[in-house]
Amino acid sequence: MSLKTKRIGSAIAREISVILNEEARNEVLKNVGITCVTVDSDLTFAKVYFMTRLDDKEMVEKELNEAAGFIRRELARALNLRSTPELRFVYDKSLDYSEKIEQIIDEIKEGE
Repeated sequence: MSLKTKRIGSAIAREISVILNEEARNEVLKNVGITCVTVDSDLTFAKVYFMTRLDDKEMVEKELNEAAGFIRRELARALNLRSTPELRFVYDKSLDYSEKIEQIIDEIKEGE
């Protein structure tokens, strides 16, 4: 991944966070945090990783992907890119994974 695509991914992540917190009307979308955005080298697609504390992660992912057109339009207004990449939202499992590891470590400490 080039420095340019990393910078664009970072700018997209910041702007999507603002859009979800300030402009989204759906309360489910306001409970989402953007963790990372990876952008293809030709800037046609962006994979947006998110986290949420809501229990139904699949429903949140579905809602985000349904709102992707709206978010992309708002993103195009905010960022000065020749073309705005198509967005695909994916749940970031790293938070769940780290919590599970912490739980295992705590159990090991209790067993000592």
